Amino acid sequence: MTTSAPARRRTWALWGVAAGVLGAIGTVGTDVRPDGKRDGSSLVTAADIADLSRATYHVGVVAGYLAVAALLVFAGVWRRWSDDALPRSAAARVVGNGVVAGAGALALGYGFKGAMAVYLPGGSDHGGYDDQGLFVYYMLNDFGSYVGWLPIMVGAGAVAWLGLVSRAVPRWVGAWSVLALLPPVVLLLATGLPGFPGVVGGVWLTVASLGIAFSRPAASVPR
Repeated sequence: MTTSAPARRRTWALWGVAAGVLGAIGTVGTDVRPDGKRDGSSLVTAADIADLSRATYHVGVVAGYLAVAALLVFAGVWRRWSDDALPRSAAARVVGNGVVAGAGALALGYGFKGAMAVYLPGGSDHGGYDDQGLFVYYMLNDFGSYVGWLPIMVGAGAVAWLGLVSRAVPRWVGAWSVLALLPPVVLLLATGLPGFPGVVGGVWLTVASLGIAFSRPAASVPR
């Protein structure tokens, strides 16, 4: 008996959409930099700490921690689906493992934003650190919420395999995953830049999850 298209949607993948959107906000959308350098140069120093937005850090940690929660739920529903649909697929397991590892790393990265939210002027623990101490947290935030996306982008490579080779997800999702992987890999090899997975990770996860959720699965792949 043929199932209608709406009944075959893998709507559990919408948890990936939530994680991607919230993660993009928590990482890129709330990346705080001084509005103007005190000495007129491009060099950021402890003297610039007073120019940072506590409210933006606050939004960042809230969105980021919600993204971590959504990532963990997404990992759970992904594993439930892949255990049924792809029980012997190593690539499917890499996706789930990457999401869990990324969630753990991002919990730490977004925590640095929370530290700035509570220690900057107006925060609940303002006065606990001087500008030099806050500058340490500022530097941790430079890549803190970016490098945690690396395991998730390793999962993107596995999704590329699932789309282009296994055909367990739509082929265009596999192709999109390859395209999303290219900038982080090229920049890492060319310059050593570690944080670019965080620039593309949220967008990749959002689009890929939408594709998985609303594209018809192959007839041979269980829902």
